[in-house]
Amino acid sequence: MKNFIYIVMTLALINVSCTTQTGKTKTQDKSCEVQLITLAPGHFHAALVQKTSYPQVCKDVFVYAPEGNELKDHLKRIEGYNTRAESPTAWAQIVYTGPDFLEKMLSEKKGNVMITAGNNGQKTAYLKAALSAGLHVLADKPMAITVDNFNMLSECFEIARKNGVLLYDIMTERFEITTILQKEFSMIPGVYGEQLLGTPDNPGILKESVHHFLKTVSGSPLIRPAWFFDVEQQGNGIVDVTTHLVDLVMWGCFPGQSIDYKKDVELIDANRWTTPISRAEFQKVTGMDVFPDYLKKDLRDDVLHVYSNGDMTFKIKGVCAKLGVIWNYSFPEGGGDTHYSVMKGSKSHLIIEQGKAQGYKPVLTIKAVKGVDLEKELSEAIKTIAAKYPGVALLKQQEGVWTVDIPASYHNGHEAHFGQVTENFLKFLAEGALPEWEVPNMITKYYITTHTLELAKKK
Repeated sequence: MKNFIYIVMTLALINVSCTTQTGKTKTQDKSCEVQLITLAPGHFHAALVQKTSYPQVCKDVFVYAPEGNELKDHLKRIEGYNTRAESPTAWAQIVYTGPDFLEKMLSEKKGNVMITAGNNGQKTAYLKAALSAGLHVLADKPMAITVDNFNMLSECFEIARKNGVLLYDIMTERFEITTILQKEFSMIPGVYGEQLLGTPDNPGILKESVHHFLKTVSGSPLIRPAWFFDVEQQGNGIVDVTTHLVDLVMWGCFPGQSIDYKKDVELIDANRWTTPISRAEFQKVTGMDVFPDYLKKDLRDDVLHVYSNGDMTFKIKGVCAKLGVIWNYSFPEGGGDTHYSVMKGSKSHLIIEQGKAQGYKPVLTIKAVKGVDLEKELSEAIKTIAAKYPGVALLKQQEGVWTVDIPASYHNGHEAHFGQVTENFLKFLAEGALPEWEVPNMITKYYITTHTLELAKKK
């Protein structure tokens, strides 16, 4: 009981008590269909799931976590959503902080959907425990960071099947409008033609994601836990952010198709390299003046070297893709995280750029292959696209080159995508199943990331 009182003490530090805000508890509100549990919210993505409200989800959320700044930051972020002027939420966080927080969650089983976003070294085991207890799970990526994790994750999907529960990872990039429209245009044969297979030297698909350790979330500077810099806990960059990129290859190039990693995938090459982080930079991002002992293995001359960067080359059903991730300490003035993507068709290339020339905003460009006239096909295609996405238009830049003009209302931002993923998951819960292709493709995705890491390590 004393551990639940911790919620009052914690929220007193931020001068608000979530428990007194909703006016309802689970026992009073019988209309709840979904009751959330949050386990060990060590990453800000856990809070972003609750940045919006959902009509079928109870306002009470049971949180099981170790004491510390990660939990305090999570609760403070949720309280910020509760008290904002526009569209405030009304979450009541009911917290248990005993050292047996995982066992307590499993024994009490106060909800039916577990949310987890935090230490990736522990995550796969958390998934297995929750699914074995009959809980649905919505998990932040990555769900596996090693080959051993991958093998356990494969077990997790079998446990989920046997227990009739869902396991789903949070693929926010599917909801970025330029990515959506890139996929839409690629599905119009008159514009895109056929997907080029490509080669390792000239891939048919190229994707690169650039991220930054120093950043702002929900309007406040992000304080990262020290373990975020330990690849044994956070994971190498090649198994972290590239999860999104591998997902987009399958989702964009093979929509609605199940991919079997045992017969459809060929791993070709992979590399990894480090980002140097000085003591002063580490202090600014984490608030810590000294490096923890578990990071000393990565220290050279008092500079931390983090294996946060990497690239991989592989084939899916003959289509060659090359993906890369880069982590810098901080972003350039006016910039932020960026995404670059090229899909190469026989009639056109569909290119997303987000660099300085684009004002660090994603821009989708359609470039006709040399000798191909797309004027007529595009004039018809844009009618179809605009019927589905009103206001979207084409701007001709030069002969054979068009940019896709997208109304500002579609650019709702990365943080909003967490709510969109959650709404999708809630729909699957109501239907009782994921789309048939989702599970095999999740397994394939983590096979690619964890096994290309092994390729990179051999170098």
